[in-house]
Amino acid sequence: MKNKKLLALVGVISFSLIGGVACSSTTQEDTKEQTQEQSQDVKTVKVIDGKGEIEVKTNPKTVVSFDYGAIDALDKMGIEVAGLPKGSVPKSLAKYEDEKYADLGDLKEPDFEAINNLNPDLIIISGRQADMYDEFNKIAPTLYLNIDGSKYVDDFSRNMEALGKVFEKEAEFSAEVDRLNKEMEEVKKKVTENKSNALAVMVNEGNLSVFSPESRFGILYNQLGFECKDTNIDASTHGQQVTFEYLAQQNPEYIFVVDRGDATGGESTAKALFDNDLVKSTDAYKNGKIVYLSSQAWYVVSGGINSTQTMIDDVKNAIK
Repeated sequence: MKNKKLLALVGVISFSLIGGVACSSTTQEDTKEQTQEQSQDVKTVKVIDGKGEIEVKTNPKTVVSFDYGAIDALDKMGIEVAGLPKGSVPKSLAKYEDEKYADLGDLKEPDFEAINNLNPDLIIISGRQADMYDEFNKIAPTLYLNIDGSKYVDDFSRNMEALGKVFEKEAEFSAEVDRLNKEMEEVKKKVTENKSNALAVMVNEGNLSVFSPESRFGILYNQLGFECKDTNIDASTHGQQVTFEYLAQQNPEYIFVVDRGDATGGESTAKALFDNDLVKSTDAYKNGKIVYLSSQAWYVVSGGINSTQTMIDDVKNAIK
């Protein structure tokens, strides 16, 4: 009797072990199949950014951006970012000051802990964060959407093409690029017909700087057709510091003014500073051709769709 009970117990244990192994094997196979299915669902695309070719997921769910121009463009297409630097959010993107969008620090001082906490699928940066690219890229694939003002249209077109591919809206982004390019050509035609010359000037806490065609404001000369009044301006990111005597001596037809204080959320000082006799002696002043540009669009949000439209409109209104 004891032997029969022992045999029965051994049989039950054996059956359980076999069943357990079978279940374990089945579970492992199911998990493997699910993982394969999930990996097949992840679609990637290769795009060109300021550093070359990069492969990223299409339609990333959690996106953070340190490039206000990219946020501008994405928002135009109904795509919202999860987080951004709120240290100097431009007025055109004021909706992103809402608490539902994560605050990731400042343009020059990212909060990497906050970025990590979001666990983003994609990070977008611009030239201001170029030296921190590797640190961003450790967290998530990073698109570098820089804009070189000396070849604004080329870089803008490349960046919009990249965003179009990533978010599978190539036709929509391409249509906007074509439309804006057409408007720029129309402005350029009118400017070149009149052989108009100009100087791009930035006001920064009482100081004046002028910018060459190779600068951040090169679009005025290279894409919109103005001749640079002074062909000897230093090709510098921050421009060449000058005086009001210089402006009076150069006496350009147009003076395009960017107020850095206004652009970065500080005090607007340009108009008060330009209210002087030297400025009033220029042809630009006498003919109503001192043009105060939409500073945030030109300085902080350049490279976006709406901001590029604003830049074109600024010049189009000036040459009427």
